[in-house]
Amino acid sequence: MDDNAVREHLLYLLGGGGAHASVEEVMTDLPIGLRGEKPPGLSHTPWRLLEHTRIAQWDILEFCRNPDHVSPEFPKGYWPCNDAPPDDDAWERSVAAFRADLEAVRELVAEAPDLLAPIPGGDGQTLLREALLVADHNAYHLGQVVLIRRLLGG
Repeated sequence: MDDNAVREHLLYLLGGGGAHASVEEVMTDLPIGLRGEKPPGLSHTPWRLLEHTRIAQWDILEFCRNPDHVSPEFPKGYWPCNDAPPDDDAWERSVAAFRADLEAVRELVAEAPDLLAPIPGGDGQTLLREALLVADHNAYHLGQVVLIRRLLGG
């Protein structure tokens, strides 16, 4: 297996490459009034999905770089309590934290000597597996936000 080729493909995927939307494409310019809105028949708002995705990505990042990391309680610790951000700045802070943590995941992938080495403190997980999990989870929930934006006209 060509480790550099796998690494490049993974970085492309994490960057929103191919058919995947990036956080910038999905979360930028979402009208403030729609951030806490839930279309009929759907169970989440853009805020809940942004925060859930940010928290999960942060948790995976910390798991990868800190063998003593303790994950939030599942599932409660992975979801915000409210449908809407507590204030207008909370949205921007969450998007900025999401971007920073995603960049940190990408740096881990770029700099790791072995993507298939077991993560210290884990039970067999590898950086390759965790980075794919980040990309998959982010794509799933960002796609949900795309749908919500379309349904709400935003």
